[in-house]
Amino acid sequence: MIKRTIFSFILIASVQISKAQTFIQAYQDRANQISQTNINTYLQEFEALGVKRTGTTQNTNAFNWLKTKYTALGYTTADFFEHSWTASGYSSKNLIVTKTGTLYPNKFVIVCGHFDSINGPGTNDNGSGTSIILELARILKDIPTEYSIKFIHFSGEEQGLLGSSRYVSQVVNGTNPKMDIKVVVNLDQVGGLASKANTKLYHDKDQSNPSSNNAAAATAVQELANCTLLYSPLAVDFDPAESTDYVPFQQNGEIITGYWEYEGGYNNPYVHTANDLLINMDPVYVLNVGKSAVGSIQHFAVASTTTLAAEDSSISKKLESVKFYPNPAKNILNLKIDNSVKNFTFEMIDMNGNHILTSKDNSHQINISQLKPGVYLGTMTIENNKITKKIIIE
Repeated sequence: MIKRTIFSFILIASVQISKAQTFIQAYQDRANQISQTNINTYLQEFEALGVKRTGTTQNTNAFNWLKTKYTALGYTTADFFEHSWTASGYSSKNLIVTKTGTLYPNKFVIVCGHFDSINGPGTNDNGSGTSIILELARILKDIPTEYSIKFIHFSGEEQGLLGSSRYVSQVVNGTNPKMDIKVVVNLDQVGGLASKANTKLYHDKDQSNPSSNNAAAATAVQELANCTLLYSPLAVDFDPAESTDYVPFQQNGEIITGYWEYEGGYNNPYVHTANDLLINMDPVYVLNVGKSAVGSIQHFAVASTTTLAAEDSSISKKLESVKFYPNPAKNILNLKIDNSVKNFTFEMIDMNGNHILTSKDNSHQINISQLKPGVYLGTMTIENNKITKKIIIE
């Protein structure tokens, strides 16, 4: 994300879920399919690709990495569009993957984020958004949606929104008739800080010119916030829409909104530096933002409301009730779990992905006295279903 201007910050204190937007169990079931293992793997692999400055070999490698991931998810070359562009002395590609809608195949919900970085690997800015988009594409691949969805990965964001601006001018407006866009949802810098609780999320509100799309965008950001409250454990706040890849769409008159981390946010010391690394992020927060994103994209694209099997829903509820306490912890970590669960596995890894311990004896107390102070990830597995939470050891 290119640097935001602090003076334009606003705060809206409270959010009410509109009567028109109600909880849909199938949407929650799919939101719960976000995989912490997948998120961690994507972030680690993204980081390993190095500094992805637009126009470099590393940038091209990241583009090809994305293509490989979509191919592994079952998308085909017929679903891909490689948009090559040149601007301001840079040349790169945007990757667009399209899932066709059942009722409105020519009207699009766009979910997007950039994959280029500057001065570092950009694991938060924007490996975090990139990872969530990949999980969205995995979970929704075979789910019928009334509207088509475009999963878009832009390059050139850090040099001034070059990839997204060229996409709007050359593709959106170059289509005859002009591409019909329902809403654009952008994911950028949603990794949080390892040292923070990360319990709140910014939702980006369009307040810029042209003002003709501001009222519709205000409705969209409210619906986005509603999905966060409905389908994730995160609290909601708002900030101005600016300085990321939805801006060219906004200037083109489209309806836009997006997500941005709350903790760190304007004052994140790691973004745009060599220390924008997984060890300084909160991957559980990325997962929780992903839950909102899965809910919101289903909402905007009008996904099927057929629920999953009742037993899957029951396991999901048991997982959501899991708690690790005290947190921060010192010598003993307690596991709180539904009384009906008799068999489970507990594991811990550090923020570098190293395996620390495994408990398979169904114990509700874990001895952590030998572990060094720091941030860890604890994973509870019940009947092959998992939930991961951040654990701080003092």
